[in-house]
Amino acid sequence: MTTMAIDNKDKKVLNVPHLRFPKFSGEWEICKVSELLDFYSTNSLSWEQLEYGEKAMMNLHYGLIHVGLPTMVDLRRDKLPNVKEGNMPKNFELCKEGDVAFADASEDTNEVAKVIELFNLDNKDIVCGLHTIHGRDNKNKTVVGFKGYAFSSSAFHNQIRRIAQGTKIYSISTKNFSECYVGIPSKAEQTKIATLLRLIDERIATQNKIIEDLKKLKSAITDLLFHSIADAHTIRLGEIAHITNGAGDVQDANTEHQEDWYPFFDRSEELKWFPTYSFDKEAVIYAGEGQSFYPRYYNGKFALHQRCYAITDFASCIIPKYCYHFMNTLNSYFVRNSVGSTVPSLRMDIFQKVEIRLPPIPKQQHICKIIDAFYTKLEVEQRGISILQELKQFLLSQMFI
Repeated sequence: MTTMAIDNKDKKVLNVPHLRFPKFSGEWEICKVSELLDFYSTNSLSWEQLEYGEKAMMNLHYGLIHVGLPTMVDLRRDKLPNVKEGNMPKNFELCKEGDVAFADASEDTNEVAKVIELFNLDNKDIVCGLHTIHGRDNKNKTVVGFKGYAFSSSAFHNQIRRIAQGTKIYSISTKNFSECYVGIPSKAEQTKIATLLRLIDERIATQNKIIEDLKKLKSAITDLLFHSIADAHTIRLGEIAHITNGAGDVQDANTEHQEDWYPFFDRSEELKWFPTYSFDKEAVIYAGEGQSFYPRYYNGKFALHQRCYAITDFASCIIPKYCYHFMNTLNSYFVRNSVGSTVPSLRMDIFQKVEIRLPPIPKQQHICKIIDAFYTKLEVEQRGISILQELKQFLLSQMFI
């Protein structure tokens, strides 16, 4: 990786970032967004008017800016939906390479004005859609690939947080957004910065693909392991384990780790913390509500939400970890047997009636060893992504003004 120097930590030079490639000097140009970008009208097509296919015109929905697209959109790799027949907008401006699109609304102030840059269009026609702001550098002040990172920087988003309006949904308008500032270095320095960050993004994409493939392989091997057991008998879960509800209320939990507090499991994937514990044992844990039902495994002291289930006190004929791995294959069973139309939920008897394929303990241990190896590998790869994402956020906070 290219050597970088911290040459402005104490702000001895104005209008340059804290972290900079060593061969560059001189101040950056501070530019109003309105002086850098021209803005174009966008359409209001909903998801119901879009579809994934091979038709001519693609549409960029703001939901994809929030989730699904990288900072640099490359249509040789990334996918956008097409406009359904009969829904073509009357007035539109086709996007060009180097154009940027911002999401103008979000439930989180950190996500308002989240941006993508159209790095490579692959000769495809694209228009910007619902809740987007479409901008273009017609003055040619920037290179393709720089603006998406500049507008993702901490320096820029600190301004956005001050002007975002709303209570539950935060939004920005083109008018107040245009009054924000962004720092512009020479094109040579822009290219250097953009290349570094794009390489990190490409490595993150590769890492995500590795994880996706590992998950598919794990799933296939897990199914094979459980379906190929020859010397197993079937027994109901209620006969070999204790199943109980939690008693905790999410209002008493905290999302930030507190000293001497305990893990608190509820229906969300985010781990919370609780001042007291209700269990001190090995457990398979289920959320009692949701659109899908996958277990979590924990061994130790924890608290549990009142609409969650803990499977504990396993009989000697089953290894708790084996139970966890086996139940990971039963999502379709729980979805099929859940009750309620608005929010599907699980009842106690659904768990008690679950049929577990039970081989001898040595076979259970063998199966657990194989599946646990996949989880260990996944954890290593996921830590790799976390490190890369932290590096990217650090550079976005230090390399821009």
